Amino acid sequence: MTSTIVPTTTTAGAAQVVEPLQQVQDRVLWLSTAMVHHANRVRSDPSGLKVGGHQASCASMVSIMTSLWFEQLRAGDRVSVKPHASPVLHSINYLLGELDESYLPRLREFGGLQSYPSRSKDPDPVDYSTGSVGIGATAPIWGAIARRFVEAKIGGAGSGRQYSLVGDAELDEGAVWEAVLDTSVAELGEVVWIVDLNRQSLDRVVPHIAAGRIEQMFAAAGWQVITVKFGRLLEALFARPGGEHLRARILAMPNPEYQRLLRCRPDELRTRLPGDGEGSAEVAALVADLDDATLTSAIRNLGGHDLDALREAYAQIDDTRPTVIIAYTIKGYGLPTQGHPQNHSSLLTVEQFAEFAAGHGMDVDKPWAAFAPDTAAGRLCRTAAARLHRDQAAAVAPPAVPTDIGRTPSGTSTTQAALGRALLDLTREAPEAAARVVTVSPDVSSSTNLAGWLNKVGVWSPTERRDWFADDTETTMHWRERPTGQHMELGIAEVNLVGLIGELGATWSRWGQPLFPIGVLYDPFVERALEPWSYGIYAGGQSILVGTPSGVSLAAEGGAHQSIKTPSIGLEQPGCVSFEPAFAIEVEWTLFDAISRLGRPDGSSSYLRLSTRPVNQALAAVPTDPAARERRRRQVLAGAYTLRAANNTSPAVTLVGMGAMITEALAAADRLAAAGVDAEVVCVTSPGRLFEAVQARRGLGDGPSWILDQVFPADRAAPMVTLLDGHPHTLAFLATVNRVRTLSLGVSRFGQAGGLEDVYRYHGIDTDAVVRAALDLVG
Repeated sequence: MTSTIVPTTTTAGAAQVVEPLQQVQDRVLWLSTAMVHHANRVRSDPSGLKVGGHQASCASMVSIMTSLWFEQLRAGDRVSVKPHASPVLHSINYLLGELDESYLPRLREFGGLQSYPSRSKDPDPVDYSTGSVGIGATAPIWGAIARRFVEAKIGGAGSGRQYSLVGDAELDEGAVWEAVLDTSVAELGEVVWIVDLNRQSLDRVVPHIAAGRIEQMFAAAGWQVITVKFGRLLEALFARPGGEHLRARILAMPNPEYQRLLRCRPDELRTRLPGDGEGSAEVAALVADLDDATLTSAIRNLGGHDLDALREAYAQIDDTRPTVIIAYTIKGYGLPTQGHPQNHSSLLTVEQFAEFAAGHGMDVDKPWAAFAPDTAAGRLCRTAAARLHRDQAAAVAPPAVPTDIGRTPSGTSTTQAALGRALLDLTREAPEAAARVVTVSPDVSSSTNLAGWLNKVGVWSPTERRDWFADDTETTMHWRERPTGQHMELGIAEVNLVGLIGELGATWSRWGQPLFPIGVLYDPFVERALEPWSYGIYAGGQSILVGTPSGVSLAAEGGAHQSIKTPSIGLEQPGCVSFEPAFAIEVEWTLFDAISRLGRPDGSSSYLRLSTRPVNQALAAVPTDPAARERRRRQVLAGAYTLRAANNTSPAVTLVGMGAMITEALAAADRLAAAGVDAEVVCVTSPGRLFEAVQARRGLGDGPSWILDQVFPADRAAPMVTLLDGHPHTLAFLATVNRVRTLSLGVSRFGQAGGLEDVYRYHGIDTDAVVRAALDLVG
């Protein structure tokens, strides 16, 4: 259902109530404009580089945000603010007493206010980090699911709406519609989006933004749609003789034509507004009776700037399903640049700013004035601050996670299968920790070996649902859905998955309750999910991303299902530790270590790259002595270990393998030994950890470097062959540890379907290729 808000006539009493809110709105507009002006026109900038800011984008949001914060929001509510409205948020926080005045001149300054809202870097309250278009918009959806899970499973998360303030151009992002259309979202009644429909993008007035189409798309997804088109003044004119023609004329005109009217003088408006179609004479007669001030105000009187219209829209929100409020606005509303097609990044001139100050009764030399406490506006700010106050949630320490269960896997297995077994082991060995694990996958639970875990912990759903296959003896994976289920399955949309694990990984900082989110997806699609996952890490969301199956080992699926670049992605991603285990025992060790680093202020995310390649577990040669076993575990977590030492003091060649390719490295070592070439085999589990050790040894980092002394000691330096099922440059840096000659083998071109041996040979990562490379180095 779609409804359009028509503001009612305001009574004198209501007008008195609105008055201080109008004053606050004007002050927010002034402060946000002044912050950008000061950053660009006043503050010293020795570099000469553009500082930037978005005065026009801020202005279109001022009414919406003022009405939200000072009338509607409650302490349990949270808001994602569109990136370019950051100065508006800071202005509001300043008036609420949540931001010290000293920060207002420091927008986009090092150590000052961030360019876009940041939970981790801004000094004032920010509910969601935004900046990457589309990601911040959808975050409240995943935040709503995270809050519901914490409240149902643990308690203490309370309730509250999750608002998202979205620019209309942001709706071009596919990630937005992937989230809106996910079936789990239709039951999230606390989700409210407000679309700032100013019909402009960075470069132009968008000619074909069709609000009706946007309304239909949201409605088709089960959302309540509320449209706020016009304010009180225009609605009053529509009620006059000829008003129906004026309404029809405004609704029918193209976006660029309407924007052009905003730039017209009153005499030009009287000529242009009537047009030349049906009803033009009636429109001309109507506007002829209006004075200049009323006429220019009327053409700007859109619903997104009318406090009464917005108030009535909020009153209609249906909390049983998600809601979108589509608010018509003007980019640059209230500024000299309003409606200009290129006003996105434009700045007021010094002269324009001075005139703007005079019009608002402000002093350009003292721009940061707040309201006196005894004024109506001051009391409104104080009342809103008290209503929105949140007590800091008491942080709960994450439960202990075991380091080693003590079992040594045997037989032939894959690292992918080991993931599911490790999770089930956790439920037995550490039930308190396991209770906080939440797995998320995009419809690939069974093909990534999570069926056993899913059967054990159940599937999350906003409400409990009956499993109609519970009595089917041939059904091995049971889909028991309830609010406390610990597996969440979304549609096939990787961006949704990483957005959800990012918010699940932020519950420790929102409500003091840590969760252990693990997202599982096919490794070839990690690249698709990388940018939003990276942004989630930046925003403080700690999670584990598992990519499986990986590399070209899934040979039968062909060249489209291969992941070449993901090993280096894990090495390069800030705030993340990456692992590619070779054996099942290493999956357990690295997974438990990754879980132990979640849900804490000094925590970090992890990326595990797993394989469906069967590997003989006896090749791991796990030490039986407890101390030696613990030494191996520590080396695995530090990035590498010597799997097979050379017989001589100094080997002829070092073979460095990673992941499932360790099988080829060991086979090559056997053949080289038969040829009289003494080879040492090193298994790399984390290129990132090794690179950090190299940097630390060279004084470029502060991490430990002991692993290099144990695995790559200088007295055993030898020519090196590196090998992985991914791009060869990932391990090429290891040759710099002891400055040895090296050949790096890996995958650097698109693959083909085929048997494993054929595909490995095609890419030059088979055993023959390793032997040839070693002989080339020692020959």
